[in-house]
Amino acid sequence: MSQNKTKSDAMFLRARRTVAGGVSSDARRMPGTPLFVDRALGAELWDVDGNRYIDYVLGQGPNLLGHAAPVVQEAVSAQVSRGVAYAAQHELEYRAAELIVKMVPCADLVRFNSVGSEAVHGALRLARGHTGRSKFIKFEGDYHGWLDPVLYSVHPDPTLAGEPDAPIAIPGSAGQTPHGDEEMILLPHNDIDAVKAVFEAHGEDIAGVIVEPLLCNTGAIHPVPGFLEGLRELTATHGSVLIFDEIISGFRVAPGGAQELFGVTPDLATFGKAMAGGMQVAALAGRREVMESIANGTVAHAGTFNSHPVSMAAAVAVLELLDHEREIIYAPMIRRGEDLMERLRRAGKDVGVPLLVEGTGAVFQTYVTDADTIVDYRDFAACDREAMARLHRGLYDRGISIVPRGLWFLSTEHTDAHLDETEAVFRDVLAEL
Repeated sequence: MSQNKTKSDAMFLRARRTVAGGVSSDARRMPGTPLFVDRALGAELWDVDGNRYIDYVLGQGPNLLGHAAPVVQEAVSAQVSRGVAYAAQHELEYRAAELIVKMVPCADLVRFNSVGSEAVHGALRLARGHTGRSKFIKFEGDYHGWLDPVLYSVHPDPTLAGEPDAPIAIPGSAGQTPHGDEEMILLPHNDIDAVKAVFEAHGEDIAGVIVEPLLCNTGAIHPVPGFLEGLRELTATHGSVLIFDEIISGFRVAPGGAQELFGVTPDLATFGKAMAGGMQVAALAGRREVMESIANGTVAHAGTFNSHPVSMAAAVAVLELLDHEREIIYAPMIRRGEDLMERLRRAGKDVGVPLLVEGTGAVFQTYVTDADTIVDYRDFAACDREAMARLHRGLYDRGISIVPRGLWFLSTEHTDAHLDETEAVFRDVLAEL
């Protein structure tokens, strides 16, 4: 099915004259003309050519309450009339922090940033400043932002990345700081034995361990039993800082994020995406003992747009709603997502396509593979990613928008009618695979 893209094509041509590559984030690149949105509401969006999409991208995850959620509209509109940027303190900042402290198990103190990459940068600096050590452990396939120290081995070419049990750090971009990986120890995700071995050899040099507790940037990979618990025990034993990157999972999979869902409390955690209903805000939260190094000025943390009033207004409105109405919001959305996951599994069986669907009802991944489960990046890389790309394109051309690598986000605004339409289209596209 071909869509009319006349206006989109013209806009892309014009954009490429002044915007490098025609897009302002590499994540928005796609074969052909990228998506040019005219408007979005609830679980749907429309491009500039009038094509309608049921949206499972949701701004790469932030729109837990759907696009243009009334609570966000009202909060943002009210704040804009009171001022946009202060470079000073205001009530909304500590109200948002109070809600995070109430909801998130690890949070005693909070600092705000604009985007997740900044929050992660702050967490790593804080771990080093607090411990006086320099090294940190990162896992292959985990994404912690696009800044130099962490942009290694997110989705590397497996033929260049070394053996699965001894991965080689592969930079994600030309121009990264030379030798930037020298203080990073790269390990396979979900392998607690590898972590134990490193701590036995270098424990007194390791400032921290950073991990996506629910690995959403490489599928939607759950921690294997004992992995997060093992990280908690090892870091506590060796005086290192355990950091959960909850930019995606925070406030999405549960009110307290993946640390609530899995019952493991880190020392620090980073948040973004779902906490402000689409407005640009991120947070670094953690135990008082660790965060005190920022509070007393030992570790620098700054930013003109930190605790931006308009973003904080949205964050307060969204977090209050998620906290006060958690039973109304989370359980129905997750059940609907689980229903969709099961429908997609059945479609794969009926059509004869080897399809694996894993994750939670709030965020899940479709893989084209015969594997029974996916536990790390190498498993993900072994899937039929070319077929996954064709699956994405087929859905997109028929008005179903998912993250190109096969990730699906749910919102409170997805209805049974949306699921019925999605299932019908999904079956048609699978038949063509």
